[in-house]
Amino acid sequence: MKQSATAAGIGAVTHSAAAVDAGGAKPPAAATSSNAAASATPASVNQAVPAVATRPAVQVVPAAAPQPAPTGAEDSAEEPGPEPLEPGTSMVAEDASEQAEATRDAVEAESAELEELRALEGAALDPASRSTAEVMQSLRRLGLANPLRMRMLDALDEHTFREDEELPEIPLITDLATFDVSQIQDRYDIPVEMQPLVAQYVQFFQGPGRRWFRKWMSRAARYVPVMHPILEQYGLPKDTVYLAMIESGFSAHAYSWAHAAGPWQFISSTGKQYGLKQDFWVDERRDPIKATHAAAAYLKDLKRELGHWYLAWAGYNTGSGRVRRMVARHGTTDFWLLSEERGLAKETKHYVPKLIAAALVAKHPAAFGFKEDEFDPEPVLDFDEVQLTDAADLDVLARAAGVSVKAVQDLNPELKRWCTPPATARKPYTLRLPKGTATRFADNYKRLSAAERLTFRIHKVKRGDTLSQIAEKYGSASEAILQMNQLKSAHRLRVGGELVIPIPAGKKSGGALATKVAQARRSGVVVRPEDEVPAGTPKGPVAAGPVKKETINGRTRVTYGVMSGDSLWVIANKFNVSVDAMKKWNNLKRRNPTLQVGSTLFIWPEGTAATASVQERGGTVLAKHTVSATRPAGKAGKVHALAEGETLWSVAQRYGVSVDDIMKWNKIKDHRTLPTGKVLRLSAP
Repeated sequence: MKQSATAAGIGAVTHSAAAVDAGGAKPPAAATSSNAAASATPASVNQAVPAVATRPAVQVVPAAAPQPAPTGAEDSAEEPGPEPLEPGTSMVAEDASEQAEATRDAVEAESAELEELRALEGAALDPASRSTAEVMQSLRRLGLANPLRMRMLDALDEHTFREDEELPEIPLITDLATFDVSQIQDRYDIPVEMQPLVAQYVQFFQGPGRRWFRKWMSRAARYVPVMHPILEQYGLPKDTVYLAMIESGFSAHAYSWAHAAGPWQFISSTGKQYGLKQDFWVDERRDPIKATHAAAAYLKDLKRELGHWYLAWAGYNTGSGRVRRMVARHGTTDFWLLSEERGLAKETKHYVPKLIAAALVAKHPAAFGFKEDEFDPEPVLDFDEVQLTDAADLDVLARAAGVSVKAVQDLNPELKRWCTPPATARKPYTLRLPKGTATRFADNYKRLSAAERLTFRIHKVKRGDTLSQIAEKYGSASEAILQMNQLKSAHRLRVGGELVIPIPAGKKSGGALATKVAQARRSGVVVRPEDEVPAGTPKGPVAAGPVKKETINGRTRVTYGVMSGDSLWVIANKFNVSVDAMKKWNNLKRRNPTLQVGSTLFIWPEGTAATASVQERGGTVLAKHTVSATRPAGKAGKVHALAEGETLWSVAQRYGVSVDDIMKWNKIKDHRTLPTGKVLRLSAP
């Protein structure tokens, strides 16, 4: 349960993750994921974004992560009410459908109490009856403080139902073949049994998969306490949390070959069906809290449709339609019998036993041979929340909160960029910050000047674009763009892809961009224009240089493959022809056409300029050509006037020197600002 607090001078509002009511949702036919983690088996052991306001507004919502506390409706009366909203803050009322859903939820909750009471009567009245996982689940759902639960506990007087009493440790299990799993079934609220594949997976986690299981357990300490209350909220067994363990190892950034993402490994379509937003800015499949709400709703639907948890888990992996058809074809709902038939993938047949094995070992690691010092538990997910009313740079947000950017990113794994999405006062973006930093953040953030801030634009990559060209167009910097979009390399840009471009918010805010560039370079981000490849350039060998020479109507025509660094002016000089003639021969109507590396041009040279040797290999034409034939004669100390369309790289290639040397000899600091006509020294002074 999150608690609200108020920062000085800033209105605070309560916030809680919206629960997904999947009661009437139609279960998808597609599988949620391919489960990359499950692949190892024992056998194989130019649109604008609203600019950032000069005086940023932020609403602070310090919040603790949800704890595995009672979920009974009566507890809500103890919560403090929301603080008054500031003047001008809008409040949206619930619509009729939401009210109707709330009513249905209340009816279901009250009906569930009666059903749970009936379920427990047999256990209470029959001393010989043994407590089951279903009975324990019923008691847990009532909540620790529920009077009905307490009355039933008194009537049962059964110590195994009391969660406040520690259960005795399970002794070390040395022989799985003789181990009676029924001895510990009442410690789980999911059905567990020791089938041959379950035993094999237990042995796998103990042996070849041990180092991965250690990591999963360490990560579980962070997420399980947050996920348990959400699962209980939807009426799911708490031990269902181990499905996330076998799906992703509780990793927010896990991404499978089937494009499933996040701790619960949702594919895109299923994630959207259950309310997880995926756009240019965020991928909510990666958010551990939002994704758990969606997974709980989905699993609830699967259990309602397929009738048994084993089938629901199998449906989560392969799709409910396939499981439903298997049940109809073979006339049984017994997962173990179905797994012996043809129709289910091997991964799905292994999915249920793997989950059971993970639950067995994870809840009682010592009994299965794991020592406490093998794990390095991560701290429980705990955070404050602030509401932003504009897009903001993560670096600026982190500095305002006095924390690292990584700390902000770890709490907000849904963010795909180095900034938050566009937002307004009406539709703010909720950002998580480390616990206890919200008030400091609010005080610092509202004092930020325009010079410390950036605004953002969206650029859609076109064929021929390079990062340097895009940066120059917007008055930005290549390194800042690379980091803002979390790209590893500027070598290739995807045609049609979108980039967020950081731009100074005003004339005096160039310092913010310079800070961003310096930060990027400190982290190892360096962009060398000479290494860039225009977007849309084909991969692999391409036509390069003079690739074909033929005689047409008594004249020589050369087919030339455009190389990196080429311009019309450079190519024209190679063949001693004019730029205008080349434009005419190739129907290039634009004043300054962009050449694509690997594309071909027709050239009709005069004299002997086209005497390059040509080599053709399997349809891909390569060429051997000597630069000496195109390099101007002259002694050391030669100078060169920069022509339109030329780059330092093309000049360096032409004269056989390096770009770094040209920049050093001519004291050039920024290669992007060189004017046409600038005279370059091509040797050391």
